[in-house]
Amino acid sequence: MRKLTALTPRKPYYAHAQIIIIGEEMAKEGMNSVLDLFQRDPEGRSDFNFIVSHDFTAQEILSVLTPLEDVPASKMFKSLKVSEAVWGTTESVILDDLIQSLGSIDHSAVLPSIHIHGDADAGDFSSNIEKIDSPAQLKYGGLAIFKNYKLIGYLTEQESRDYNFLNNNIKSTFEIIACPEEGKISTEIINSSTKVTGHFQNDIPSISIKLEIEQNVAEISCPLDLTKSKTIDALNKETSRQIKERLERTLQTIQQTYQADLLKFSNVLHREDYQAWNRIKKNWLTLYPDLEVQIEVDVHTKGIGTATKLKLD
Repeated sequence: MRKLTALTPRKPYYAHAQIIIIGEEMAKEGMNSVLDLFQRDPEGRSDFNFIVSHDFTAQEILSVLTPLEDVPASKMFKSLKVSEAVWGTTESVILDDLIQSLGSIDHSAVLPSIHIHGDADAGDFSSNIEKIDSPAQLKYGGLAIFKNYKLIGYLTEQESRDYNFLNNNIKSTFEIIACPEEGKISTEIINSSTKVTGHFQNDIPSISIKLEIEQNVAEISCPLDLTKSKTIDALNKETSRQIKERLERTLQTIQQTYQADLLKFSNVLHREDYQAWNRIKKNWLTLYPDLEVQIEVDVHTKGIGTATKLKLD
């Protein structure tokens, strides 16, 4: 870092950093040294975001010229925040949060991943920002999974959204539900609250997850009368069923495929009964993949929009 002064007229000042990109190769080798540097540096701050470059180097990601922002890092920072707020497939992870997650019993954590969508070679040229449809664009993908400080895989975009449901990190998103016969209904999730509780029975742990979700009808393409309570009840049940089934599949992937306690069930069980937890703690990594988890989803429709008189044939 100090050698950079041979090229730049100023000493690098990292307190202004918003984004730190970890290259995929380094992420697979382990982030210990990177985190150690930023954690100890007295000149830096701890509120910058970490992201992982997927299938590309960090240098390649930073070299892509972006059409709506002059500085690629600014584009990445704003996209991360907006996507987290309105879609739910990303998660802002700052240094303190990352260190706390990696300090858990299995040292697991997630970070948002980013890749180049389109023609990566075109991203270095000014022509990339002179077209309406840029040949190369920076796009966030699924969340990167870390265990023992090393990258072990990725969740898909849908699985990342499910993870955020389970982690109580959904601010707003969309669901698409099939109509009884044909067509679809799109609903906007306007509020989602997740409560996780732990239980012990004869030192056998289990977890209960309850989600309270509120939604508005955003679009409908089938002949349903949304002014009838039985129609809304059916919509609530179908949305609940769809979300629950998806969350169960994603949780199975997290538990059995990656065997990473990303949702920090260990902390929940410790809070529930620290004495029981201390008795099973040494066997947690063996118990976790088969841990019983019950998911309950309760959806309420709050609004159906203003087009109550619209007839769909």
